Amino acid sequence: MNRRNFARGLGLGTSAILASRSVDLASSLATAPATPRSNVAREMKADVVIIGGSTGGCAAALAAARNRCRVIMTEETSWMGGQLTAQAVPPDEHPWIEGFGATRSYREYRDRVREYYRRNYPLTAQARARWNLNPGNGGSSALCHEPRVALAVLHEMLAPFRSGGNLLVLFNHKAVSAHTQGDEVRAITVKDLGSGNQVTLQAAYFIDATELGDLLPLTKTEYVTGAESRGQTGELHAPPKPEPLNMQSCTFCLAMDYIEGENHTIDKPEEYQFWRDYVPKLSPPWSGRLLSLTVTATRTLKDRDFGFDPASELTPSGLENLWNYRRIADKRNFVDGTYQSGITLVNWPQNDYWLGNICEVSDQEAATNLKRAKQLSLSLLYWLQTEVPRPNGGAGWPGLRLRKDVVGTDDGLAKYPYIREARRIRAEFTILEQHVGTEARMKLTGKNEEEVTAEPFPDSVGVGSYPVDLHPSTGGNNYIDFTSLPYRIPLGALIPQRVENLLPGCKNIGTTHLTNGCYRLHPPEWNIGESAGMLVAYCLERRVKPRRVRNTPEMLADFQKMLQAQGIEIQWPQIGPR
Repeated sequence: MNRRNFARGLGLGTSAILASRSVDLASSLATAPATPRSNVAREMKADVVIIGGSTGGCAAALAAARNRCRVIMTEETSWMGGQLTAQAVPPDEHPWIEGFGATRSYREYRDRVREYYRRNYPLTAQARARWNLNPGNGGSSALCHEPRVALAVLHEMLAPFRSGGNLLVLFNHKAVSAHTQGDEVRAITVKDLGSGNQVTLQAAYFIDATELGDLLPLTKTEYVTGAESRGQTGELHAPPKPEPLNMQSCTFCLAMDYIEGENHTIDKPEEYQFWRDYVPKLSPPWSGRLLSLTVTATRTLKDRDFGFDPASELTPSGLENLWNYRRIADKRNFVDGTYQSGITLVNWPQNDYWLGNICEVSDQEAATNLKRAKQLSLSLLYWLQTEVPRPNGGAGWPGLRLRKDVVGTDDGLAKYPYIREARRIRAEFTILEQHVGTEARMKLTGKNEEEVTAEPFPDSVGVGSYPVDLHPSTGGNNYIDFTSLPYRIPLGALIPQRVENLLPGCKNIGTTHLTNGCYRLHPPEWNIGESAGMLVAYCLERRVKPRRVRNTPEMLADFQKMLQAQGIEIQWPQIGPR
């Protein structure tokens, strides 16, 4: 099919393709045009179908489309962007992110976020002049910003390809079935969650960029979940026995501001009494009640005290103020009157949910756990409004206001839970702790901390860096957190052991339970998706399979040259441990 006739061949009107021509916050909140009322399943064709508009899915769409592929991307919610938008998580990044250690397009995304604020917001002169503007001045990231700004920027970056007809985005669509033949996927059927209509998507390649690895069971692609045993992987921090249902906690994030003198206390959540009194049963033990300003420190597992004061930058006790931790709007960056208050994003230890899984369980059990995760987050807010100790006496901050508009939902919670761990492909190559963990690398190589580096994968298709950071898990583990080294992303981790034309596009690559903890963050997920999109384009152009690209030295070198030419770093400069 001629690419210029792509949109016409899909049987869609011009409005569907050009839905995002005018990009601002208002249009970013809009969903795709409604699916026709007919219940007859339709068919659409493309070069590549990307199921899941996650951070990695958007990067994959961007990469494939700019390399002249016809792309269809689906998204389960009405917001593309995953961690950055629908999950409302400011980017977790390494300390060198402003200079190196990310793809060119990811840095463009970051630049565009800052420029969006400069174009559209009344910044103070000082904030406007700051090259490394951090809109929220949050402590968790050098770029704490609002989810709707992230959404607008992603729409901007993809708009030329949507307008040109090379990219179609189907919002509110979820994969429900797959058609396979031998070792290839032939088609994926997706369902419009509003109308119930279904459409079958055919393509030469498919990328699973869903948050939970939804295509893996549907396509019968071999995959793993949970924690591998030390006997299986040889990893220092692995458990003695495999625990396939032991997965990291998920979190329903929320945004709130603070209006002094007003009462914005929400209705008491149904499960408030349970969560108010809940003492986690984890190993090693948690510090006490979950709803408390004393939590378990990630690295030391000792008690760590926080302060909380939305009316002040500092707390009188000198403790770190949780209000500032993931603040996404600091009103001091804007002219007086722009914001009534700063806005902070609640993704804290106190609203991590680990009492059950939301994948690899029945639909009913998943729904129950999602509901309870929401109840936990709302209970935390209610506790902050009514019972949290105030620095100078008293309890509760009733002026805390749930900002439903910031996350675009009626209940004020993010459109999708923050997912830290998904199904992972059984890959041609699996990344182990021995490849990236500082202690494991020192034991393996005999080098000291100043000299040791991560495994120099010769098939590298990107880089990343973050500690191995595992949050409390459904198997009853407390934090598992240890240093890792700036690492590479091996192409072998993106290639399933058997299936030929399905690629992972985010945190579902060939990692273990442990190494997922440092490969799951925003910059490497973007890199994974972008490299997967470029791999599809490379394979289509040369009519070869991904496995052959990796296993043919000349072809691998050629593909890596293509990656580097388009701004993907495949190795690190000499730097110390993270």
